[in-house]
Amino acid sequence: MAENWSDLLLNDHQTTEKVFDAVERALAGPGAPPPGLLRDAAQYFQEYIDGCHNKKEENHLFPLIEQRGIPRHGGPLAVMLAEHEQNRSLLPRLVDLVDEYIGGNTGALGELRNVFAEYFTLMKNHFWKENDILYPMARRVMSGADGDAVVAGIIATEASVGPDTRAKYYALADRIITGGGVEDLSFGVERDVMAAILNTLPVELSFVDKDDKVRYFSHENGEKIFPRTRGVIGMTVQNCHPEKSVHLVNKILADFKAGTRTMAEFWIEMGGRFIHIRYYPVRSPQGDYLGALEVVQDAAGIRALTGERRLLAEE
Repeated sequence: MAENWSDLLLNDHQTTEKVFDAVERALAGPGAPPPGLLRDAAQYFQEYIDGCHNKKEENHLFPLIEQRGIPRHGGPLAVMLAEHEQNRSLLPRLVDLVDEYIGGNTGALGELRNVFAEYFTLMKNHFWKENDILYPMARRVMSGADGDAVVAGIIATEASVGPDTRAKYYALADRIITGGGVEDLSFGVERDVMAAILNTLPVELSFVDKDDKVRYFSHENGEKIFPRTRGVIGMTVQNCHPEKSVHLVNKILADFKAGTRTMAEFWIEMGGRFIHIRYYPVRSPQGDYLGALEVVQDAAGIRALTGERRLLAEE
């Protein structure tokens, strides 16, 4: 699949926000933050975020959307440019404080925490404004050829920094993220809250592990399209399907395990309902097969929608 300009820039944001999380955790911990992690972070912010990411926007995206009618003076584009300059004014002080701390001046840690906090606040808000305001505006005024031109500019900017720039700095980001102990966002809530979230979704979920055993289903205490009881937990999924369809189940699971299929879907009409059933392979960040997720939804209401309804329309 061809790379899209907004996906490339958004990936930079997403990766960098995890770096922010890692550094914030290190600075907030009870012990002294690891000097190597702070040195890596300062290098990443200075060389990649300001030295590469911001230039992708300033040299290619911003001039093009200005040509397409988004003004440089006043409005979101002006704000983004001003915040890039704020970023540049903060970075030298941040880098100097990191050097002082690494050099043994532990007294610099308090100010270092303050400058990092100021930098994080600026950049997190900046990324949000670009993600939710400027980039959607840009997509509305840009043509396909415009998008291709920005992608070419992004690639050229990275090449001007050095060979394999993105891979090099994403690897540096991964080292910071791993060193900071950043976890998946699902660990940010307690187990009972996560269960409540899953039970609130307008879809029914079931999970089968890598050994084809049922390990989870949602909406246990609510009305379900396909009733299940706890007795199904631990059973092989093949024993949960009619014999005539077991060969299809085995084929889907075999394809998931082999990596030759990314989804299987079916739909049926049943008692006035339009039941949409989808299966997805679940993989670890390293790509290892963990199991399969079944998503079941009564899509009759969605299927019947017409026209449009604006956000926050009155009932």
